[in-house]
Amino acid sequence: MEKPVVDHNGPSRPFHAAMNGSSEDPHRPRAETSGDPHRPRAETSGDPHNPRAETSEAPHNPRAETSGDPHRPRADGELCSPAKRCKLRRSRPPFPWFGLDIGGTLVKLVYFEPVDVTAEEEQEEVENLKSIRKYLTSNVAYGKTGVRDVHLELKDVSMCGRRGNLHFIRFPTQAMLRFIQMGRDKRFSSLHTSLCATGGGAYKFEHDFSTIAGLQLCKLDELDCLVRGLLFMDRVGFNGRPQCFYFHNPSDTPGCVKTPCCLDNPFPMLLVNIGSGVSILAVHSLLDYKRVTGSSLGGGTFLGLCSLLTGCGSFEEALEMASQGDSTNVDKLVKDIYGGDYQRFGLHGNAVASSFGHMMCKERRESVSKEDLARALLVTVTNNIGSIARMCAVNERIERVVFVGNFLRVNTLSTKLLSYAMDYWSNGQLRALFLEHEGYFGAVGALLELLKTTEDV
Repeated sequence: MEKPVVDHNGPSRPFHAAMNGSSEDPHRPRAETSGDPHRPRAETSGDPHNPRAETSEAPHNPRAETSGDPHRPRADGELCSPAKRCKLRRSRPPFPWFGLDIGGTLVKLVYFEPVDVTAEEEQEEVENLKSIRKYLTSNVAYGKTGVRDVHLELKDVSMCGRRGNLHFIRFPTQAMLRFIQMGRDKRFSSLHTSLCATGGGAYKFEHDFSTIAGLQLCKLDELDCLVRGLLFMDRVGFNGRPQCFYFHNPSDTPGCVKTPCCLDNPFPMLLVNIGSGVSILAVHSLLDYKRVTGSSLGGGTFLGLCSLLTGCGSFEEALEMASQGDSTNVDKLVKDIYGGDYQRFGLHGNAVASSFGHMMCKERRESVSKEDLARALLVTVTNNIGSIARMCAVNERIERVVFVGNFLRVNTLSTKLLSYAMDYWSNGQLRALFLEHEGYFGAVGALLELLKTTEDV
C-alpha cells in the first residue's frame, strides 16, 4: 500500500511499490561472443584485445570542452584542417548513412540526409541512391505502419565532415520482412554490403537480411549504442534548444511545467530504458556502466494487456483511452479497506492497496469502462517501473535518473507520473529527466558506429 501519486490528467493516482526488479527479459538475445552483455563484441571494436577500444568520438561542440570528462562524445561543429578533410573524404563510408535499432516491438531507423551535395557529386550519384533519398525525405508515412517523426528532425548537423539533416523513422517489428524486401527492390546492396544494426532483431533477422537483400548486419551491443547515442544527442541538442527536460513542480497539477535542461556533467546517472521490457543501467562514463536490473513489465506489457482488455488496435489508441479513464474504478484503495487513511504508517486513503483489486467483484467488472481499464493498466505499469527505478537509484547512490524509450512517446501521462513519483518518494532528492528523442538513441549509436572508423582521422 503506497502514498498516492498525483495524476496531472485526472484524479489522484497511486504510486505502486510492487517490485519486479530482479526479473530480466528471457527473450532478449545476448551478444554471443563477448560473455558480458554490457561489453561490446570484439569484432566490432577494431581491437580484438580490448572490446571497449573506441576509435572515434562524436563531432565536437564547445560544451564538450567544459565537461571535464574525456570519455564524453564530442558534439557537432568541429572545424577540420584541409588535410583532415581530405583524409575524411577518402575514408568515410559511401552514402546512404543509416543506423538501425530492431526492437521487440518497434524498429527505429535514423537516416542522415546530406545537404551539402556539390554539383559534381550530384552528377556522379547513381539513381538508386537518389531514389532512396527521395523516398525517405519526401514521405512522412511508409505503407500503413511506417512513420517519419517530422517533429524530431534535426537540422544542419555535422557528421564525418558532412552537413545534413537527421531523420527519425519507426515502424512495427512485425513489418521487418517488408522493409528487407524494399531494400532488395531498391538495390541497397549495390551501395553497401553491410548495415550497422543493434537490438535483438539484429540477431533474429540476420539470416533474412543476408538471403533476401544480400546484406550483412554488423551487429552492435544495444546498451553500448544506447549510451553513446544518448550522450551524442544531448551534445548536439535539438535545433538550438536542449535535448533534455524535466517537469517543474510535479506535485502541483496546475503548476507542473515542462522545463528544458542540459545534461552537463551527467555522470553518474541511472538510465531507465523502457521499451517492450525495461533495462536499468548505472552509467559512470561512456565506457563505464553496468546493467543493474530490469523488468519484463514494460511497454509491451501495457500494449499487450490493453489490447486484450479493451480491443485497442495501437499504442496511440491505448493512450487515448487511458487519458479518458479513471483508475480508481479499477484499483482497490486504502480507504476501501480501512474506511479512510492508514494513519500509523502515513498512508493516505487514496493510496492503492491492490492494483485491479476491484475487478474481483462481478458488479465492478460489469460497470467498469474500457477507458478505466486502460488508465489503470498504464498507471500500474508506469508506477512499477518508477518504484524499481527509485530503489535502484538509492542502492547505487545516484541522484540523476533519466527515462528513455518508446514507451514514453506521446505519453505525457506516464512522464508526469514518473516525475511525481521520483520527487515525492525521495523528498525532492531525485528528479526524473526525459529526452525529446525518447526511443531513437540506439539507432543513433548504430549510425555513429558506421562512421566510427573516420571520426578521429
